[in-house]
Amino acid sequence: MLISVSLLINQGLLAQDHSIHSSPNSLGAEQIFDLLEMPFLTIALIFSFLTATQLKIGRLGSGMTLLAWGFVVMALGYLHMQIAHIFGYNIFKNMFGNTFGNYIWFIALILTWGLSALGFYKIYKASKI
Repeated sequence: MLISVSLLINQGLLAQDHSIHSSPNSLGAEQIFDLLEMPFLTIALIFSFLTATQLKIGRLGSGMTLLAWGFVVMALGYLHMQIAHIFGYNIFKNMFGNTFGNYIWFIALILTWGLSALGFYKIYKASKI
């Protein structure tokens, strides 16, 4: 365990140096750490929906459901960013063109923020009973 932690720390310390000189298609320490976030994001999504299902009645449950859907949009956006960062392939721009792809990315951001804000607001209102 100690060896694994020290290797990760050494890779983290060298991540800035390698990311400057690496090509966009190679996996350096920075890209590996970015990919390591994906399982944690998946766990957060699973537990947000599990919590929302347990709280399905009332404003608290509907607020948590909105938050969970906001996390889904956020996770898809994060996956899109990682694919663009690591492989140099921008899904939205390649599917919808440069201008419309940027609009779709903007709409996804607004949708994430809107769902999260509305979910937190409903949870806040439910806590003031």
